[in-house]
Amino acid sequence: MTSIDERLLESKMTQIEQARTWSPRVISKFETLIRSGDEVSLYRANPLAFARDRSVAEPESIDLFLHAARAGLVDMHWDILCPHSGLVLESFGRLRALRSHFVCGLCDIEGHTELDDFIEVSFSVSPQIRHLALYDVDNLSIEDLHWKLKFANSGRLPGGQTRFVDVLRGFVRGMTYLPSGLTTTLQTDIGPGAVSGVNVQTQAGFTLPVALDPTAVQMPNTPTIVRATYDGQRFTPAVSAVPSGPVIFEISNTGPKRGSLLLINWPPEILEMPEKPTLEFDPYVSGGMLLTRQTFRKLFRSERVDEEEGLGVRQVTFLFTDLKGSTALYERLGDLNAYALVREHFALLDAIAHRHAGAIVKTTGDAVMAAFFRPVDAVEAALHILRDIGEFNSKHGQPAVVLKMGAHCGPSIAVTLNENLDYFGQTVNIAARVQSFADAGEICLTEALYTAPAVRQLLAGHHVEEFEAPLRGVEGEARVYRVTGRL
Repeated sequence: MTSIDERLLESKMTQIEQARTWSPRVISKFETLIRSGDEVSLYRANPLAFARDRSVAEPESIDLFLHAARAGLVDMHWDILCPHSGLVLESFGRLRALRSHFVCGLCDIEGHTELDDFIEVSFSVSPQIRHLALYDVDNLSIEDLHWKLKFANSGRLPGGQTRFVDVLRGFVRGMTYLPSGLTTTLQTDIGPGAVSGVNVQTQAGFTLPVALDPTAVQMPNTPTIVRATYDGQRFTPAVSAVPSGPVIFEISNTGPKRGSLLLINWPPEILEMPEKPTLEFDPYVSGGMLLTRQTFRKLFRSERVDEEEGLGVRQVTFLFTDLKGSTALYERLGDLNAYALVREHFALLDAIAHRHAGAIVKTTGDAVMAAFFRPVDAVEAALHILRDIGEFNSKHGQPAVVLKMGAHCGPSIAVTLNENLDYFGQTVNIAARVQSFADAGEICLTEALYTAPAVRQLLAGHHVEEFEAPLRGVEGEARVYRVTGRL
């Protein structure tokens, strides 16, 4: 029977409900998930899946989980997924602890990932609200450790609906815990190919080819004994190959902690693949997506990227805005009045960025730097700003606030500068440079952004002028697109 702390749940739900205005029934749908969701969906909750399954807008669903994390109803985790197996390699409770280097003992690979590639931000219900069996790792069955706790079940083979874990199950020849100080026996039948063993908690692993030993004389159906030691960090088999047929694995754990073993018999056709396929995952909130969310930046101001290395982002779109004629504005209105007007225009841009799934990264003087996960969202936000700034000026009268904007998309490095989550790199520099080409009421876009998915269609009803311009760090002249208004 599910045990829930009713008073604490009610208190947290009230806090979330009062945090902002929500669409009808969103709060009740979220409470239903907390009360009746299954263990897996509550241990690694996906806001995009919640939105899809319960007919909730994705931006609102993400904000809902972020407010729930801020209230302490759920805990937020940054999970590194293996791109080839969907194995959750590591899970970090804080952004500052996140490392982009990964090792997968199952696939026998290591490398680096980026915030928008295979770093999933998931949420788990607080154990104070509802305690899940998956929180008690030491008491989990060996099956639940693997299939419920460690594998992301949504990973599918490319181009189809076949889940990788379903394929993997067919190759598994056994799984067991390895108690410290003991020798554990696992008996199975092995076919052609190779045998791999992995501890999915530490990523320690081994791989042995399946090959007959020509020097061995063995009675038919007599199991071969294969011995190996596990010291808590690595497996050391006593043989260099495993014969096909019945095999008894004897694993001695000499380490200080209990280990685990997932034993897999890879068939020849898998081993002959030139490279491991990259899985296709159901949509999830990536680390790169979350860093461009205004709600995340406001609710979790203390989150920061490790200052020594930064984290790579494969693609992020930067929108720069600046006031034209700001010096004259300050001279005509005076410093206090002009500053108040600039602050109001900052608030307007902040609201528009949030509406289009972006975030204001920083303001410098009268300029704004905003970040967006999708290129088309940045362009939509820029067009929205142009529409709303006219109404803003009508309300305030003359002198008008006149904006010029520029945007570019590409790779970047997420860093923490001056206690603020920021970005660094050539993409930022180019976006700022492109903004300088714009005049009053104009948006300048790089070719990379103009040709990004859905952007050209979005601008179909606008006047777009193409020209060549020098961009720092780009050899020769670069193509730039100036958006000056509707046709």
